Amino acid sequence: MKSLFLVVKEQITSLYLIKRLSLFEMKSANTNNYLGILWEIINPMIQLSIYWFVFGEGIRQGEPIGNVPFVYWMITGMVVWFFVNPAILQASKSIYTRINFISKMSFPMSVIPTYVIVSKLYSHLMLVGVITLILQFAGYRLSIFFIQLPYFMFAALMLLIAISLITSTLATIVRDVQMIVQAIVRMLLYLTPLLWHPTGYILKLMMINPLFYIVEGYRSAMLGTGWYILENPQYSLYFWGVVLVLLLIGSVLHVKFRNHFIDYL
Repeated sequence: MKSLFLVVKEQITSLYLIKRLSLFEMKSANTNNYLGILWEIINPMIQLSIYWFVFGEGIRQGEPIGNVPFVYWMITGMVVWFFVNPAILQASKSIYTRINFISKMSFPMSVIPTYVIVSKLYSHLMLVGVITLILQFAGYRLSIFFIQLPYFMFAALMLLIAISLITSTLATIVRDVQMIVQAIVRMLLYLTPLLWHPTGYILKLMMINPLFYIVEGYRSAMLGTGWYILENPQYSLYFWGVVLVLLLIGSVLHVKFRNHFIDYL
């Protein structure tokens, strides 16, 4: 628990640093493109169009999910994926790709994965804004349920930080871990209710995945279908239990090995 408290303290005391570094990370990632940060919106929209055509019109033949047209069900889930996917991949390699940089600076290494994740949050907020605007024209007006969205964004952020503490530490020690992370992330696209709707025992199995909680929470908030937190209190406890365990494991690993990161260069 001592390691967990130390890492949490470093995150809180470094909030300003995280903000500055994340903004720099976001700007530098798009500095060579004429359209700059607009690609953070254009690229997901292109992919969403392809997914809708293949899975919605091709495989499902336009069949809705319950009372919700597939396209709106899909985009309110995929908006989470376009945040989670790059955040996990980039945060996992954030430490070993910046070892030369961090060896010359004096700040907590635990904030490195965090600011990389936060840099992806900015483009996520823009995409959420675009999807929300689309939903207004589709008849899914803003409702009181939308106030859940900041909670689920925070939940996603905490889950990603917890995962990245583990993966960034292990990937620094053994580079092959990054390849394993990439393989797992590819599988998560289909092990999360993003492009297809599970039923029966498959649904229960998929609920083990904590991303399930976040995706369904986003849908409840953006489509205005209910209070997902209140309707699923046990699942909420399960989710935060998983996050706490991952944070604890990640903190212990990170604190144990971070003084030796430079040795793995």
